[in-house]
Amino acid sequence: MKSRLFRVVFIALFSSVMTISAAQAADFTFHGASQFDEDHAFTRLMRKFEELVQLYYTGDKSIEFVMHLNSELGLEKDYFAYMAQGVSVDYAVASPSHMSTFSKMASLMDPPMLYKNHIHWSKVLGGDALAPIEEDILKRADVRLIGYGGGGTRMLIVNKPVQTMEDVKDLPIRVMGAPIQTKMFKAFGMAPTVIAYAEVYNAIQTGVIDAAENEAAGIQQMKFYEVGPNIALTAHAITVRPLCFSNKSFKKLPEDLQAAILQAGKDAGAYGRILESSEDLSKMAQMEAEGKLKTVYFKDRDKLVEAAGPVIKAYFEEQGVPELYDRIQAVAK
Repeated sequence: MKSRLFRVVFIALFSSVMTISAAQAADFTFHGASQFDEDHAFTRLMRKFEELVQLYYTGDKSIEFVMHLNSELGLEKDYFAYMAQGVSVDYAVASPSHMSTFSKMASLMDPPMLYKNHIHWSKVLGGDALAPIEEDILKRADVRLIGYGGGGTRMLIVNKPVQTMEDVKDLPIRVMGAPIQTKMFKAFGMAPTVIAYAEVYNAIQTGVIDAAENEAAGIQQMKFYEVGPNIALTAHAITVRPLCFSNKSFKKLPEDLQAAILQAGKDAGAYGRILESSEDLSKMAQMEAEGKLKTVYFKDRDKLVEAAGPVIKAYFEEQGVPELYDRIQAVAK
């Protein structure tokens, strides 16, 4: 008798819990993805986006965000492919290079030496100069760029000190997959090889390459300083890291939620740019103070700039948008 009563009570309680859970299920659930932990600038940008969507949305539907951290769903190139397909990931920060499989124009957002300085970079990302690229990515990948993060200054990570163009001649270096990256580092006189981000540490450690390039946050997160402790201060690129949203997911949403997502993306991007660019120097200084790496002054940076100019212009021309290069450069004036 007691056993039967226990079963009845258990079933009743279980049914009540299931009913409450079903009642509490969100009307809209969005999945985000990050290669990194909660402390990384990209993750913090996305957390700000989540917060702002909740703030800006005035409708009567409930919203839930689920963040997948530490490469749980793969790498940025996987996130972008998922967003293009409309599965698994709704929003993520991704490098333009990982979008170039779908849109060759994507890699025009941040090739080395495109931006004269952080002021120029900030003006471009705060305006509409990159609109033609956004339109091409939406058309070819069905992914929206709703905000712009980034701001890290990329330097060379090398297993030996390098200071001049002669020092980096034929230097085996890992580059991202976009063709402009390979062309640019060849113009610098190096020997670029495309290697997956997750394999860079081991590739330097085993002698497959002697160098890579990244900003302070990436160097710190991936511990590249353990295999490449000499950081040559080339400042050859300022990163642009778009916050992306799957258009297949976006189109299913009511207009008021769409408006909240677009505004939240724009504002979260601005937050992310300030966050990462302001932390970049302090992170590098911290790692050097802790004895993890040594920064090396690169004497020939002006020669890198000189070598880059014709390559950048030619690449914009190859994509059929020479006027876009002029449009970006005009923002600096």
